[in-house]
Amino acid sequence: MIDLPAPRYPAKMVGADEASARIALLPRPLVLTNGVFDVLHRGHVTYLEQARQLGAALVVAVNSDASVRRLNKGSDRPLNTLEDRMAVLAALACVDLVVPFDDDTPLALIVRVMPDVLVKGGDYSATTTAGAAEVITHGGRFVAIPFQFQRSTTALVDRIRASGASS
Repeated sequence: MIDLPAPRYPAKMVGADEASARIALLPRPLVLTNGVFDVLHRGHVTYLEQARQLGAALVVAVNSDASVRRLNKGSDRPLNTLEDRMAVLAALACVDLVVPFDDDTPLALIVRVMPDVLVKGGDYSATTTAGAAEVITHGGRFVAIPFQFQRSTTALVDRIRASGASS
């Protein structure tokens, strides 16, 4: 049996209680984005790579399982647990830190860490994004990254359900 080193990605996963202290150690400009990231797909990784290019460090805030259920994505969502979703994100080279949030929005986290750049997908605007007004008022900026690949975990789940129903 080969003696392999432990994976490095767990060091990039942080609990909500220690998030502020860990984020404070990251280089600036700091980029923050958030989402469910239930089944990571090409759209997600393209978006995250582009978000990372907007600063020196990228923090990804991830909805807790309870928070996802409150988003009305379906009674069986998320498909992957918070810990699994965080691990997959943390394994990406473009991601510097992954932190969970349990509220309906990451507003409290955003205000607490005050990123230099707040990023969301192209279907959001500064007026529809929690924390955007606060970041802009504090001298930061909001960036909506246009979708390059039309992918959706919800659409994928719906396709799987439909194919199973016809079997």
